[in-house]
Amino acid sequence: MPHILIVEDETIIRSALRRLLERNQYEVSEAGSVQEAQERFRIPDFDLIVSDLRLPGAPGTELIGLAKGAPVLIMTSYASLRSAVDSMKLGAVDYIAKPFDHDEMLQAVARILREREQRASSTEPPAKSAARTEKPAGSGEIGIIGSSPAMEDLFGKIRKVAPTDSNVLIQGESGTGKELVARALHNLSRRAKAPLISVNCAAIPETLIESELFGHEKGAFTGASAGRAGLVEAAHGGTLFLDEIGELPLEAQARLLRVLQEGEIRRVGSVQSQKVDVRLIAATHRDLKNLAKTAQFREDLYYRLHVISLKLPPLRERGADVSEIAHTLLARQAAQMGREDLRFTIDAEQVIRHYAWPGNVRELENAIERAVILSEGPDISAELLGIDIELDDLDDLDDGLSSRPSMSVSTNEPTENLSLEDYFQHFVLEHQDHMTETELARKLGISRKCLWERRQRLGIPRRKAGATSGS
Repeated sequence: MPHILIVEDETIIRSALRRLLERNQYEVSEAGSVQEAQERFRIPDFDLIVSDLRLPGAPGTELIGLAKGAPVLIMTSYASLRSAVDSMKLGAVDYIAKPFDHDEMLQAVARILREREQRASSTEPPAKSAARTEKPAGSGEIGIIGSSPAMEDLFGKIRKVAPTDSNVLIQGESGTGKELVARALHNLSRRAKAPLISVNCAAIPETLIESELFGHEKGAFTGASAGRAGLVEAAHGGTLFLDEIGELPLEAQARLLRVLQEGEIRRVGSVQSQKVDVRLIAATHRDLKNLAKTAQFREDLYYRLHVISLKLPPLRERGADVSEIAHTLLARQAAQMGREDLRFTIDAEQVIRHYAWPGNVRELENAIERAVILSEGPDISAELLGIDIELDDLDDLDDGLSSRPSMSVSTNEPTENLSLEDYFQHFVLEHQDHMTETELARKLGISRKCLWERRQRLGIPRRKAGATSGS
């Protein structure tokens, strides 16, 4: 069982992350600072260190040297994204922006540990190493479950497109797996050993987006006390993934177009350009073509991005894939809970197959996780899934679990019982009566738009009329 060290000074986040990893069969130790980690543990003995960037005393990057080769995954808010990229230059294996989803963290941890094992296996005798790496053909290397015609077609396109340097536009609803596709395109390309830099354009304040992406020179604006490289430079030789590119301001779009046309960038405040070699993968849930027609998105940039377009079908259009994914998720949850006897009832199977799942795979996973926790016997019913409806009414539904208000988290609940999404909800409900939306977003390290989207997804209402507003 892999042994992971968490170094995080916020108790709620540390406890929630520990529980998440332990539920997924990892052995976990924790510390609140680099100094505490040094005093309590022999750091190189861990298979992975997950550390916040900003800690009391020494920063999390100090662990890179102390780990003596063990991989270090850095956690940071979007406000510190460039510092996280700098930490990769110091030797961190990757970074992850807070607040992150369960899947995002688990995928990063699994990938890092898998790559560590592969590096170790490369020192084995050739015959043994070859035997270990032989795998049947299929979608396994892509990392997305599915065998429906739409997904098989997508997998075929991914395999064809990945080895090229063509720009790719990934389109699909939230929760369909756009970032998984971007990672597959990178991992199957000749750039796989170079960085994959992922940027959520909707989560970076508009006033910072240009300096974050393209860097800036000293004195370019108030507070620019030193020159900094941008995220495009950080992706040199590798892949730049711009999620929610439809949210990119027009001025930043013009700079990005220069990158695609000329292969060069110009830092904010600079008169000189420099060459960069990056492959661009963009994703959006919006209709960029219509945005271009209304001058909300540059038409020339749209056509530059639209060299290859990959469309991810929503879960409701993937036929039997829904059942396959549900059974895979149930098996995973059962293994985590030590309950191999769990099974769906007939009514649950029917609901899973025919329900629209507006929140796609994330909504399905949340429903199954909740059902497993609440179940007292081996049967997982439709009622446990939280879809208390008549099967005859399924086709008429236009909303589902995502429209149900989430259960309020008591501020007195022990922090060790909070999941990562519980922490977000707990924080917002506890502080929204005396903090503006801007202050809440800043404390959570996200944009106001991202805060609004998470409120919608988790069913957290805004404060009552008359309370302090950040609008």
